[in-house]
Amino acid sequence: MTTQQINTVKHTWNIISALDPVTVGNLFYTRLFSIAPEVKPMFRSSMEEQSKKLISMISYVICKLDKLDDIIDEVAKLAKRHVQYGVEATHYLIVGNALIWTLAQGLDEYWNDEVREAWSKCYTTLSNAMIESAYNCNVAEVA
Repeated sequence: MTTQQINTVKHTWNIISALDPVTVGNLFYTRLFSIAPEVKPMFRSSMEEQSKKLISMISYVICKLDKLDDIIDEVAKLAKRHVQYGVEATHYLIVGNALIWTLAQGLDEYWNDEVREAWSKCYTTLSNAMIESAYNCNVAEVA
């Protein structure tokens, strides 16, 4: 990611994180379950609790985005926990699509091609690291 992309992601996340986390999370999970209903059983917590966890984790990662080396081990552990929940490598694309859609909804007039590209690069960078760590494979092998 470029410095500009990192700054774009951080700036736009500040806008999203100022919103109610349950509202943002509900928007995300509603979209996720509409495009991939088969993943719904993986979520056993209440949507309120799950939404707060989601926003908290994204906030933490975005805060450290310019220091990815500092959190890469944590991201790897998170990915390995997700395997235990039944997450498959192919789910990362679905989650990414739901996240990008949610961000576009939440950012409304602030959403543009530059923001989309920065968030896509951010998500791809992180999800690729998670896939490689959790499944001991190259992302190209999953595609």
